[in-house]
Amino acid sequence: MSLIQTVSKYIPDVNGPTKKLGFNKKLKWTGIVLLLYYVLLHIPLYGLGTNALKQFEALSTILGASFGSLISLGIGPIVTASIVLQLLAGSGILKIDLTKPGGRAAFQSMQKVFILLFVVFESIVYVMMGGLAPTAELTGGAYLFMEIILIIQLIVGGYMIVLMDGVVQKWGFGSGVSLFIAAGVSREIFIAAFSPFPSPTNPDAPVGKIPLLIQALGTGNSPEVILSIIAVVATIGVFAMSVYGQSMKVEIPLSWGRVRGHGIRWPLKFMYTSNIPVILVAALMANIQLWGRLLENWGKPILGTFENGVAQTGLVKWVNAPDIIRPIVAGSGLTGEIFLQAIIYSLLLIAGSAFFSVLWVKTANMSADAQARQILSSGMQIPGFRRDPRVLESILNRYIPGLTIMGGALVGLLAAFADLMGSLSRGTGILLAVMIIYKLYEDISREHAMDLHPALKKMMGGEK
Repeated sequence: MSLIQTVSKYIPDVNGPTKKLGFNKKLKWTGIVLLLYYVLLHIPLYGLGTNALKQFEALSTILGASFGSLISLGIGPIVTASIVLQLLAGSGILKIDLTKPGGRAAFQSMQKVFILLFVVFESIVYVMMGGLAPTAELTGGAYLFMEIILIIQLIVGGYMIVLMDGVVQKWGFGSGVSLFIAAGVSREIFIAAFSPFPSPTNPDAPVGKIPLLIQALGTGNSPEVILSIIAVVATIGVFAMSVYGQSMKVEIPLSWGRVRGHGIRWPLKFMYTSNIPVILVAALMANIQLWGRLLENWGKPILGTFENGVAQTGLVKWVNAPDIIRPIVAGSGLTGEIFLQAIIYSLLLIAGSAFFSVLWVKTANMSADAQARQILSSGMQIPGFRRDPRVLESILNRYIPGLTIMGGALVGLLAAFADLMGSLSRGTGILLAVMIIYKLYEDISREHAMDLHPALKKMMGGEK
């Protein structure tokens, strides 16, 4: 462990501010990182010839990436490293006490090392297994040299995402991972809804569902009219349900121990772990499909096979949402196998989100005992009960485990619903964008309120 902590000191990182930043500075840094992200998204890899990953453009949105660009890795290494470490810590293989400052520092050091390893590893894999390959005209040493150039570009772009995430976490609002996902999904939804340009797969129809709906109404194409309406309505429905779920909460009454007659309500949201579980599940599924494609290109289809960009066999098939709406609208083609695939895909998303929700609570200091310590350290207690962490923990245990599982399962259910309904973006992406923007709005509103009212800033633990 000491070796990992030593190595982590030599890995480039973003230093945090020496004092609490004001609202305008945080907003400025968040905007700068967002602008830089959009610029990097459109810088192509020099020397790229074959982009076998382009067919997974929908998955790249969830990973905050654009395959073929400088940031083709996106947030993949960050999320993959987090999944691995959470599984190791949750299973007890990694003996780290995350409730202590030393344990959290060791965990963060391991995370830095793991992220860098995954950046290098995924860069090599993407190129060497043919996902992002040089032009086929090159041979011998020239081909190998260009492969090295591509790998170096991917490593640089991948670690730029890591550093940008650090800037947002320490100098801006929220986290870079969430910001990049929201930016990518928002861009995709806007294009899928309003773009009047022809589709690459069907030059006679526009990409945007709303222009397509207008065109279908003019030509009397009833199936396309129904499909376009379902896509738009499903997207709006998931937006509404996500916002409603975010607003649902259990409030624990608390009073200030030394100030009689004054108290607050400690909110426990129904979606207790927010968007973290579905990020982890979506990234895991995306990685399975990407690895499946790379292994198939390598001649070892261990995870399954693809045909025209669609998963046909193996594990990659069952972690991919089937198209069930078009066969229903067309009146034919909905087989029992497609229906079974839809059920298994939904169950994987729901169970996976609940599972990662439980793991996240354990590793992110969101458990009942951690919340009890936080409440007591702030000088508050539940009226009518002794000021004892065990008493407060037992009361919080009535709510937190249930909210953790049910909130995670609901997030997975909404994501599966949107995917199966053929919404304007992947259900996971829409759900993430809504929840990220909602959380960002809350953070910005709270920060703005504390800047306007210095007394409130002192009460919330801000600068004196």
